[in-house]
Amino acid sequence: MVSMVPMGFRDAVLETARRERPGTAHYMGRRAAIGTALAGIGVFRTAAQDPIRLLALGDSLTAGFGLPQDQGFVPQLEAALAARGRAVRVLNAGVSGDTSAGGLARLDWALADRPQAALVAFGGNDGLRGLPPAQTRANLAGILDRLAARGIPVLLIGMLAPPNLGADYGREFAAVFIDLARERPGVVFYPFFLDGVAADPALNQPDGIHPNARGVAVVVDRLLPAVETLLDRLPAG
Repeated sequence: MVSMVPMGFRDAVLETARRERPGTAHYMGRRAAIGTALAGIGVFRTAAQDPIRLLALGDSLTAGFGLPQDQGFVPQLEAALAARGRAVRVLNAGVSGDTSAGGLARLDWALADRPQAALVAFGGNDGLRGLPPAQTRANLAGILDRLAARGIPVLLIGMLAPPNLGADYGREFAAVFIDLARERPGVVFYPFFLDGVAADPALNQPDGIHPNARGVAVVVDRLLPAVETLLDRLPAG
């Protein structure tokens, strides 16, 4: 392992050690202690620079559409995890306007950063466009299966269809996410991305679709336990 100890600090410590007389018990003990301390600092610095890589694969809700860079879903989630003492780098793989088909098509590109866990959050644009639920199901199944093949644990985040598409479509659409999660017991499931935010003007941008910064904070707060459950499934170390 490459030591991460600053050279100035290392040189000062070793110079102090050189002033001790070689061959004495005090000298030998001090050298051993210094070696242990330097090794420990190197391990600590390396670990601190290697946060968990968490992929956030989704659409405009993930991308932070309409929000300043530091107020979107990804930065707010990363900050919330840091406040809980978790060193996590959330990789923003959200593309505004993307459907589940788009997510499946660009999955290999999204995996280039070698994530250790993934959030999968599609369905908003599938529902807005009235796409067949069976098509959404097939695309999401493809994403989940390819992530499973790579040994990447997943949090599947569900979506609801707009009410104007009718009750039958709404039930069939919601069942897509429920069934996928039921068929894959290893997947962590959160039923609705916009829980507590949808249809609340105070928590949404003027379009009534995308949450504002306050709305994102609500989303992150409610989603956080599921994200932590996902992270706890990663192998120690």
